Amino acid sequence: MGQDLSNREQANLLFKKANQLLGFSLTEIMFHGSKEELTKTGVTQPAIFLHSTVLALTTPNLKPEMVAGHSLGEFSALVANGTLEFEDGLFLVAQRASAMQKACELQPGTMAAVLGLEESVVEDICHSIDDIVVPANYNCPGQLVISGTLSGVETACQKLTDAGARRAIILPVGGAFHSPLMEPARAELEKAINDVNFKTPNCPIFQNVDASAHIDVAEIKNNLIAQLTAPVRWTYLIQQMIIQGGTDFIETGPGKVLQGLVRKINPEVSVGAVAE
Repeated sequence: MGQDLSNREQANLLFKKANQLLGFSLTEIMFHGSKEELTKTGVTQPAIFLHSTVLALTTPNLKPEMVAGHSLGEFSALVANGTLEFEDGLFLVAQRASAMQKACELQPGTMAAVLGLEESVVEDICHSIDDIVVPANYNCPGQLVISGTLSGVETACQKLTDAGARRAIILPVGGAFHSPLMEPARAELEKAINDVNFKTPNCPIFQNVDASAHIDVAEIKNNLIAQLTAPVRWTYLIQQMIIQGGTDFIETGPGKVLQGLVRKINPEVSVGAVAE
C-alpha cells in the first residue's frame, strides 16, 4: 500500500515523519504487512490518511479548486487545501481511530449496505425501529448505509428487504460509525480538534455533515466534530460541488470507490485518479 510512492523524495520525507510521530513504522506495515496487520486498530485509519495525503501533496500540478473527503477522507482533504498541517492531520486521525475503538468497545454495533431502495423508505424504516439504527452514508442514488446496534441493524435489514430492497447486507466493520453510538468518540475528538491550529483554507471544503462549502475555520471545526455521529451526505455533497462549478474529480488514496460513486451521482463529469 503506497510503496510505489517511495520513489518521490517528498513522499519519503512524509513517510518518515509519520513513522516518527506515530511511534511505530506504519510504512513497514503498509509496504510489507499482511491484511490482518493492516486492518488492526490504530493502523487502518492512519494508513489511509497517509496514502491519500501523500498523493495529494506530492503529485505535480495538482492544485484543487475545491476539496471533499468521505468520512476519514475529510482529514486528508483539509491537509490538501491547507487548513491543517500534515502533522496535525495525522495526530487527529490517530486520536480519531483510538476514540472510535473505545466507543466500539463501550457499545458494540455494526453497519449495513442497503441497495435499490428510496432514501425516504430507508429513513422511515430506521425511524420506526425501537432501537438505535440510523442512515449513516448517503453514498449515491440507490446505495445507502445504515448504522446502529447489532439488533437494530438486523431488524432494519429484515424490514428493508421486506420493503423491496435489492440487498441489505451487514458489513464487516468494527462498530456503528456515524451513529449516536459514536458520541463518546465525538466528545474525545472535540477536545483534540480544539487543541490543534486550523488555518484559513486556500479553497473551499465541502463537508460531510451538511454537504456545503466552507472556508470559515470555526464552521469547519464544528462540522468535523459533528461528523462522527452524523451521516455522510456524499450524494448531496458531490451534487453541490457540481452546481458550484466542479467538472473534474480526482481521487487520491487507495482504491477507486469514490470514483465509482461520483460516476453514479453524475455520469457527465470527468472522474479519475492521480497516477502513482
